[in-house]
Amino acid sequence: MKPSLSLVFLVFVIHLGLVSARGRLAVSPAESLAISYYQKSCPNAEAIIYRKVNQWITTDPTIGPAIMRLHFHDCSVRGCDASILLNHTKSERYSENSKTLRGFQVIDDIKAELEKACPKTVSCADILTAATRDATVRLGGPFWEVPMGRKDGLVSLAVEAHQVPMGRESVTKLVEFYQARGLNIVDLVVLSGAHTIGRSTCGSLQFRLYNFSGTGKPDPSIDWKYLNYLRRKCRWSSEFVELDATTPTVFDTAYYTNLQEKKGLLLTDQELVSDARTEPLVTTLASQPYVFNSQFAVSMVNLGNIQVLTGKNEGEIRQNCNLVNPRRRVVKSDHH
Repeated sequence: MKPSLSLVFLVFVIHLGLVSARGRLAVSPAESLAISYYQKSCPNAEAIIYRKVNQWITTDPTIGPAIMRLHFHDCSVRGCDASILLNHTKSERYSENSKTLRGFQVIDDIKAELEKACPKTVSCADILTAATRDATVRLGGPFWEVPMGRKDGLVSLAVEAHQVPMGRESVTKLVEFYQARGLNIVDLVVLSGAHTIGRSTCGSLQFRLYNFSGTGKPDPSIDWKYLNYLRRKCRWSSEFVELDATTPTVFDTAYYTNLQEKKGLLLTDQELVSDARTEPLVTTLASQPYVFNSQFAVSMVNLGNIQVLTGKNEGEIRQNCNLVNPRRRVVKSDHH
């Protein structure tokens, strides 16, 4: 059976995006990033990150998806500058949108180890970006080279975290959100595929189960058997439910197949298959595991390059990921 022309075209488009994204690594706004950035200053940096991530996931397999989500939240607000890690009462991590974020202790653990090996050298932003790659690989996803050299931001505001999608947005809103960060519609559909692993709180989908859009009825886009399962599973909103209804612990393309079968957990997932701009990509990725894995790696590099701080006077290398470094007091002299 020959593939349809639309399928061939879509595969070509995705591969074209794959090639162009690779070509952008050297000349993108993140041009100061380099794969060999720590080769001399901290040659064991990636090995330390890899070892620590594997230790944590061995103890708690759910921490892998949590790290990936932490990275997405970080890059979504002020770019990939570790602003999500700053810990004060008005920081991003205390936003309503960030209450279920986890994995902070993993980054703290890695940072402490790196400070012993290479003091004041490896940024928290680089740690989180590389840890996300290593978590993806451990979960069965693709490997990609992570360009390094990000600085850590000095500002983190809870009010700014409200812009991160929370599962109720329209496809148009999602497209606008991604485009504002230099990402495209392919990145949107491919990065949504991260929901092939991980879980969500039942509280985030109660509105789909009983009173969708004020109708007093469930969301008609949910398969009725899946609806009954979710209602049983989510009797209490504090419960968790897997994002992938069929293979929740395997990094694969079942997420896209689930959407075709009306088994997308979040509204923002399910709507990808009902929008003319995104449905063809869902269809292609559902049946093309190689294309999904290849493009996922490229889209994750694109995500990790959003608004990075690399300039001499931009950001800093935090000594503690939870706090900005102590500021030096400038003593003014009475002599001119």
